[in-house]
Amino acid sequence: MKTRREPQQDAVRRNDQIRAREVRVIDEEGEQLGILPRSEAISLAREGGLDLVEVAPNADPPVCRIMDYGKFRYEEQKKKQEAKKRQVVVQLKEIKLRPKTDDHDYQTKVTHIRRFLGEGDRCKVTIFFRGREIVHKDRGQIMLDKVLEDTKDIAKMEQEPRTEGRTLHMLLAPLTKK
Repeated sequence: MKTRREPQQDAVRRNDQIRAREVRVIDEEGEQLGILPRSEAISLAREGGLDLVEVAPNADPPVCRIMDYGKFRYEEQKKKQEAKKRQVVVQLKEIKLRPKTDDHDYQTKVTHIRRFLGEGDRCKVTIFFRGREIVHKDRGQIMLDKVLEDTKDIAKMEQEPRTEGRTLHMLLAPLTKK
């Protein structure tokens, strides 16, 4: 079964795809040529071996530019790639602890938290309660307070400690650099 190819939403109209009868034309140097009939504007573009590209379709009349469409698309693609390179993705990392976590293991976990925050990621610190440990939620709260105290130079609490079922968690975010 063949599917019809849908036109792209962000596709730019060019040459015969332009619907308006009259268009405001700008040549390749950026000079305005005035308002011309569509057919005349297209023939002007083809004389120079270029395309008539609609740059402002909502204007009255639509604004079209005489340019090399292939080169235009290539430059737009390069701009998108550059913007994507500069984009920073912040992830949410999770560290899991228990109320009976020993000091050395705790220090290792704090080191991981410091590394995550140093990389610019947010960190969710979770305390799991098993069996009867749920009765001693205060131990979990003390542990979260200790984590906050040990990371206060590089982190701020983004979300207060909350209990959900058998877990107690809080969210840490890196301090903004000044």
